[in-house]
Amino acid sequence: MTITAANVPALRAAAALEELLALRAQIVDDAEQRKIAIGAEGSSVEDPAIDNLCHYLALRHHDIRPLQRRLMTLGLSSMGRLEGRVLPTIDAVLQALAALAGGRQDLHHAPEESAFFAGEARLTEATADLLGMRGAGRRTRIMVTLPGTAGDGPDMILDLARAGMDVARINCAHDGPEIWRAMTAYVRQAGKVVGRDIKVLMDVAGPKIRTEAVATAEKKARLQVGDRLRLVAEGEPYLDETVRFSATVSLPEMVTRLTVGDRLRYDDGKLEAVVESVAAGEAVVVVKRTKAGGTKLKPEKGVNLPDTALGLSPLTAKDETDLETVIECADLIGYSFVSRPEDIDLLDEVLARRGQGDRPLGLIAKIEQPLALTNLPGLIARARRRGAFGVMIARGDLAAEIGFERLAEMQEEILWLCEAASVPCIWATQVLEDMVKEGIPTRGEMTDAAMAARAECVMLNKGPAIVDAVSLLDRLLGRMDGHLFKKTPTLRALKSW
Repeated sequence: MTITAANVPALRAAAALEELLALRAQIVDDAEQRKIAIGAEGSSVEDPAIDNLCHYLALRHHDIRPLQRRLMTLGLSSMGRLEGRVLPTIDAVLQALAALAGGRQDLHHAPEESAFFAGEARLTEATADLLGMRGAGRRTRIMVTLPGTAGDGPDMILDLARAGMDVARINCAHDGPEIWRAMTAYVRQAGKVVGRDIKVLMDVAGPKIRTEAVATAEKKARLQVGDRLRLVAEGEPYLDETVRFSATVSLPEMVTRLTVGDRLRYDDGKLEAVVESVAAGEAVVVVKRTKAGGTKLKPEKGVNLPDTALGLSPLTAKDETDLETVIECADLIGYSFVSRPEDIDLLDEVLARRGQGDRPLGLIAKIEQPLALTNLPGLIARARRRGAFGVMIARGDLAAEIGFERLAEMQEEILWLCEAASVPCIWATQVLEDMVKEGIPTRGEMTDAAMAARAECVMLNKGPAIVDAVSLLDRLLGRMDGHLFKKTPTLRALKSW
């Protein structure tokens, strides 16, 4: 064929068509192997969400950026927003390429509109099953962590419900069954008043490592770069001339598993240290990085060990006992430190032993460790078979485990993977934190909260201004709902110009 200006687009379309056809065939072949790898093969029930997840994983194994740019110059979709519809998007692009290239009849038919958007419909249904019906004027639900004082009376929870709370979170690391039962009763009561089904999530603590007793050489002393901190497995914390900070921890055996060079992060990463020496029943760490002005050593602060293999079960003896109250009160279980598909089997075994019976409980897996990230497709495949399921991006522990530099990247990848599998996603930790605590948000956290509209739910922590924060978030999410769905801008009319 003689190349002319008139037929260049057709030739480019024909070349892109052949490349995309070959890519589609690779994706379909690779997806079958990925179903086996994540434990989804051989299921008696077909799950189009898992099929799409495997197609997405297969696609993302390739770098298709050059192809995307060529498609854009032809006026076609770059396939940059296909998480919920991998093969339908590819087939639609193939049909368009065939038309530009002069016609070809042996291709997969372009999907009907309902089939093209079936992934969105699956995600909408899964979100309603897990988190309840959507709030008026917004797609994204609002979850609020309740303080223990919420069990003192109905007023706080009723105010939160009126402000827009959709899910009440009870952290089982604090308080106890009597307070949890009181809070649950007030949530049910508030739901009736506002005419909405407000879900109760009870978050079992898992083997969270926290500081317990602490000792410092001076009352107001703060840990600075170069300071040493002694961790003690048994007995009381103690000091000497070279180590002027000391603490015991909630999981004493962690101290004996530390080795020289292991990193330690304290209080959601506000301080980073490295193990300098170990001895019988204790370890000394030296501070390598901390916030300006230093970090105060306090009880009940989290400790993360990204380099240390602890080999712990995600369920502690306390969790097993707490699950009896969870079964009694909750709609949803928050599962901390879940890392492997078999961890979900472990939870179901404990629930059965503790008397769950036929009462269904939704499950939210908190993604907070590197192994959970690696195994996320397998966790999704296993959990979807048990019923309503969602994923929480637990940004506090996750950042402390993988490092702050990787957090933004990983939270995006979790959102994409969950959308591909039609799994609701919860955006958690430090959302509107200054607003909740001080009553005035920072500019950065307002932007963060706006970007959270891509998730199915946003979690706020407790604080004195929590009701005002819920009201603000309710309005913000409502406005963002007109601009954005996942990675897709939605072009509502602009009124500022």
